[in-house]
Amino acid sequence: MLYQLREVQRAILNPVSTWAESMSKLYANPYSPLSYLPMANRMAAGLELLHRLGKEYEKPEFGHRSTRIGDHDVTVAERIEISRPFCRLIKFERLLPKALAARADDPTVLVVAPLSGHHATLLRDTVRALLPDHNVYITDWIDARQVPLASGPFHLDDYVGYVIDFIRHLGPDVHLISVCQPTVPVLAAVSIMAARKDPKLPLTMTMMGGPIDTRRSPTEVNNLATNHSFGWFERNVIYTVPGNYPGAGRRVYPGFLQHAGFVAMNPDRHATSHWDYYLDLVRGDLDDADAHRRFYDEYNAVLDLPAEYYLDTIRIVFQEHQLPLGRWQVRHEGELIRVAPEAIRNVALFTIEGELDDISGSGQTQAAHGLCTGIADMHKQHLTAEGAGHYGIFSGRRWREFIYPQVREFIASHRQRIGARKLSAAS
Repeated sequence: MLYQLREVQRAILNPVSTWAESMSKLYANPYSPLSYLPMANRMAAGLELLHRLGKEYEKPEFGHRSTRIGDHDVTVAERIEISRPFCRLIKFERLLPKALAARADDPTVLVVAPLSGHHATLLRDTVRALLPDHNVYITDWIDARQVPLASGPFHLDDYVGYVIDFIRHLGPDVHLISVCQPTVPVLAAVSIMAARKDPKLPLTMTMMGGPIDTRRSPTEVNNLATNHSFGWFERNVIYTVPGNYPGAGRRVYPGFLQHAGFVAMNPDRHATSHWDYYLDLVRGDLDDADAHRRFYDEYNAVLDLPAEYYLDTIRIVFQEHQLPLGRWQVRHEGELIRVAPEAIRNVALFTIEGELDDISGSGQTQAAHGLCTGIADMHKQHLTAEGAGHYGIFSGRRWREFIYPQVREFIASHRQRIGARKLSAAS
């Protein structure tokens, strides 16, 4: 019923938002008589704010049209490499000129984006930094309300299976970067491949701000998952997609509920940000106003999660801690397999945490080192980014100037070292 009420609210707000946008332009456009009225700039700013508070935010674009490699501007084409019901594997293809033909051999990187509310475009800055030095792919998860019931359910086990399939498609010369939530299924995927001695095993895995062991430095997000029973989540946050979407009848954790949770974590900060946006419009500070729009165009665009996947994650990752306790079993290719990170050998591990991360607490990602006992110390690395919050470890200045150069070096050095060892073992 809540989802249906949300649709009614959306139907009411959309025309109001459209009207506010039109009136804002009338008060701001110098060719309009209304723009010369007293307080016209404040009216325009208020109506613009009303428009943005009431509008529906669609999935943004990645927007990567080109990248800079050396002295060359190189065109980038976005194409679908693999299409599955719940995910598309996107390739950012660099159309290299002849002078850069050798760069086609740059390391292949698979960025595994989180399926936790926001679209994969949240990692736009991550991809932008990677493009000059790598062949980049990313998992682009599909809004569950757009997936017909005929496609079946989607569990956490299915997520692991998707990752294994994508690695096999790109491997063995592939490097994984997982951001936040997917550190858990990525570690499971690599563990299963290692136990089966899969020849397509990746060369490296970089894990950033993820909940490997949420018993360490629990955050408000972790506490929410443990302070309520599994049944509470099933009764209170799972709803059915209404009939006006392709996924009608599918049970989901709705994006609008997730968004409400995001905002509730820092309501004062968001209220201040919107007030500052209003003042920027009044003053005519267009650069700061554009920065606000870019951030909230991304932040407010959310997707529905399949109920099975969300509930699996609550139980397995946050309540029962099955991965760090060695109790997690994944059904893959008709077989129930225990996730055994200790089976991983020739895969280098780099964990990255933000000093001020309020989503994945200190030590939660680093816990992967204690689980991956088969990886030699020389192939392990950890970084705590001082002054960085959760988003700062994969987006923004700290990511570009401090964290990314270390990721690039980690991939390059271990590609050469571990890649040579794998070739020697195969021959």
